[in-house]
Amino acid sequence: MEQAAKELGREPDLVFLHNPEQSLRDSTRRDQDVLMQACAALDHAAAKGMCAAWGVASWDPAPMLSLLDRTGPRPAVLMVRAGLLVGARVLDTAEALAKAWGLDGGEVWGMSPFGGSASTPVWDKIDPRVFLRDGSQLTCRQAAFRTAYHLPRVSSVAVGTDEPAHLGELVGALADDVEERTVQEYRSLLRDGLSGQLV
Repeated sequence: MEQAAKELGREPDLVFLHNPEQSLRDSTRRDQDVLMQACAALDHAAAKGMCAAWGVASWDPAPMLSLLDRTGPRPAVLMVRAGLLVGARVLDTAEALAKAWGLDGGEVWGMSPFGGSASTPVWDKIDPRVFLRDGSQLTCRQAAFRTAYHLPRVSSVAVGTDEPAHLGELVGALADDVEERTVQEYRSLLRDGLSGQLV
């Protein structure tokens, strides 16, 4: 954080504990202590003014859910995978973790709405416009981005690109409304598929 402050010329607005689940191996008391110590260190840094706030970014939040100490520090933001390529288990555990931390919609962000790349072949084979009330004016990639705000429900979605025009295209998709019933049906299908795999 000190290095980031030097490079920015000020303290960072937000610092993430990135993928803590990669350090959590066996859901033991030691893992809980490690997770809570990391959260406490970031909470202390924010209290000292080394950053304005801290959060947790997790690719797979499931390992953290059973280790959470609700009396420990609470992040300002939880960032999780979002979008049509996220499985039911990750969607459900992301929402459960946000609830356990008492985070509301504005404090839950999404990342990787295209599963790593908007140019992978899957985006040429599906039409995510079915999730929108009137997506006829949008591209499939725009519709996938807009739908990511509901899988799971997040207030912001982080994407990376080298092309500013790409960002403009995605921002343009935010004007369309998502058909909530279709999203819920999709999630039910995901859950049914998951439970079918476990039988």
